[in-house]
Order: sequence, then C-alpha cells, then structure tokens
Amino acid sequence: MSSAAPEIIARKRDGGELTPSEILQFLEGYHRGDVAEEQMSALLMAIFFRGLSDAELGVWTDTMINSGERLALSGLSRPTVDKHSTGGVGDKISLILAPLVAACGAAVPQLSGRGLGHTGGTLDKLESIPGWRAHLSNDEVRHQLETVGAVICAAGSGLAPIDRRLYALRDVTSTVESIPLISSSIMSKKIAEGTEALLLDVKVGRGAFMKDHDRALTLARTMVALGESHGVRTRAQLTSMDEPLGRAVGNAIEVRESLDVLRGGGPDDVRDLTVALARHMLDLVGIDADPAQYLADGSALRVYGEMIRAQGGDPDADLPLGVHHHSVVATSPGVVTSVDALAVGVAAWRLGAGRARKEDPVSAGAGVEVLVRRGDHVDAGEPLFEVYADDLEHLELGVDSLSGAVHIGESSLSAPPLLLEVVSASE
Repeated sequence: MSSAAPEIIARKRDGGELTPSEILQFLEGYHRGDVAEEQMSALLMAIFFRGLSDAELGVWTDTMINSGERLALSGLSRPTVDKHSTGGVGDKISLILAPLVAACGAAVPQLSGRGLGHTGGTLDKLESIPGWRAHLSNDEVRHQLETVGAVICAAGSGLAPIDRRLYALRDVTSTVESIPLISSSIMSKKIAEGTEALLLDVKVGRGAFMKDHDRALTLARTMVALGESHGVRTRAQLTSMDEPLGRAVGNAIEVRESLDVLRGGGPDDVRDLTVALARHMLDLVGIDADPAQYLADGSALRVYGEMIRAQGGDPDADLPLGVHHHSVVATSPGVVTSVDALAVGVAAWRLGAGRARKEDPVSAGAGVEVLVRRGDHVDAGEPLFEVYADDLEHLELGVDSLSGAVHIGESSLSAPPLLLEVVSASE
C-alpha cells in the first residue's frame, strides 16, 4: 500500500475524488502499520483543505466503524437514545440529561470522553466522585441500561479503533477543525455504539470549537445525514457558547452544580437546556413524557444516584474544591455586557481542571465560579469570579487568564438566545 499512498495523497491534494477501494486500503493500511504516520498526516491535511465528497465521507466513516466491534443494544426493554455535545465551557448537561431521560423511560448509553484544552470532559467531572469508574465491559453497559436506564462511561478501545489513532494525529497536525474529519470521528463511534437514536448538541460561539454559525450548521447537517444514512434517527440542536453554561466551570464544581439542578435549583440556562434536549431525545424514540415534571419531582435525581452507585461511586460524597482560593473583582462600576466563555475555559484549564495532552492528570477541585451574567450591574470591587486551585502556581495562572474576561459598559445588552436552530433529517 505504501507505494500507492503518495498518488492517493497527491490526488486529494489537487482536489480529486478518491475511490472507495482507495479509502479502504489507505485507512486499513494505516491501521495495520503499512501506511506511515507522515503519509496519513499528509492526507489529513489534504482533506482539511479539499474536503470529502458525500460519497467519500460515507466510505471513510464506514471503514472506521468496521475497523472494530459494535455494541449489541438490541433487545433491551427500553428504546435507546444518546446525546453528543461538540464541547463547551461549563457544559455539564450530560450529568443531568442522561438520568432525566432514563427516568422518562428511555435507555441512555452515554459513551463520553475526556477534556482537552479549554473544553471540559464528562469523564473528568464524574471521576471527582469517590469510587466512580469510567471503564465498563460491554456486558456491564448492557446490564446497567436494563436495570438503571442510564450509563455514562468511556468508549471501549474496540469501538472504531482507527478513529482513536486518527484523533490523536489530528490533534498534533492542526487538522481538528475539518468538518468531514470531525463528523466522521463523532459519528463512527456513535453508530458503532448501536443506539437507535441520537441527538447532537452542536455548540457555536467564542467558547466552542465552531466559532461561526454557518460552519456549525454545516457540521450539524453533515452529522445528521451520516446518522440517518446508517439507520440512526438523528437530530441536531445548535446552542450558543459565547458565554459559559451555568456558573460552574471545572470538574467537581460542575458536579455540584449538576446536583443543584437535579434537586430543583441551579442556573436557569442549565435547567432550560437540559429540558429542551430531553424533549428532543424523547421525541426521537416516541416517548410521550414531560421531562420538566420528572426533573421537578426528584425522579431524575433518584436515577442519577442509581447510575453513580452502579459504577462504584458515592452520589452523596463530599466533592472537593481546591484549597487555594481567590476572588477576581471588578475594577470599575457598570453593566456586564459579556462574559467571555473562552477566557473562562482557558482559566479553568490553567487552574488544573483541564489538560494539554490526553495523558495529563487533572485536578478534581480546580475550577471557576462565574458570579455575574450579561446585564448584571456591578460596583468597583465586587467579585466577578471565585477561583479554586490545588496550589498557588496554578491559582496565579488561572487568575491571570481571567483578566478582561468580563466586559463592563454603561448600558445593558439583551442576551442572545441559548437555543439557536434545530437540524433534522426532513430538511
């Protein structure tokens, strides 16, 4: 295969279309080790600039799916539906959404990932709970879905193993933002997961990987089409990520806020988004239930506790906060006109809540509490953020990152909508 690789790379570099057999041979050759890392890097860069046609993308995704195993979820007593978020700042929705949708009667197989850079990872957040484990066998996943209705765990190494290698390579070759590569990466794992239906929460704005609305919309449409073509009922909700979601950004601090919502409180935006996404998920699998009711009556909290206990965790355990603490205050009076999600996400990362490389450890107790929202009036000296870290070095890095994160003006601006657009197969 290596002798044909340069010709395939050159054709894609020059804007040509690859045949199904060429894509299959190239990807399988890379999986076997016959295609060198530098050759795959060159093809990824060519795809970054030239894209993939619908036909190429379909074959590329199929090859990644077929490179590994599939979860067998048929035969469960509940319909299966999952949710995937493209990543945001303060996005703890899965911790509330999975047990909520399960309480309404669905089975939610949430195979999640870890954070990288300024966006947090669901597994990192849950691992701040004493005893909780992310890695389950396929039999354990299936049993928990049948008995509890919800599972949040790490994707097994057998699911789309080619994508596992390509994901790491994309990260170091600056090809992460390619829409065909993003969509095939996400959808290959979700299709291999075996769920009947899938809701995609596509973030757009300063704190998202997709800053531009049109590109986010293209990504959503591409993923919906891939899901539908593989027999998975798929819908996408575009949501704003200009400002942090909720008030807590970090690991344990986000679990705390999730519990506040499950207990009937918490920030309005977190609760509203969770209920909106739950309604989409239930509609996709034909369940007529009001998720707001199941959140209000404590049903979702009960399922959350069962889900955490089933994976060895203590849902009632004390959750850590960093022992070093600092308040970031306003330097002038006025009205908050924006809170920069990217700056807050970078601050949490530098405090120790995130990682620069996949193998880096994260701090359970590091994080940021956002005390103000757009439209709030503040006085000079009033706290804007509470910042937590395990040591003074990380604390200083995080505080420095928040310089200029809040913009203060003289008049109030209306907040943009959180729910932006829905993309479905009927479009």
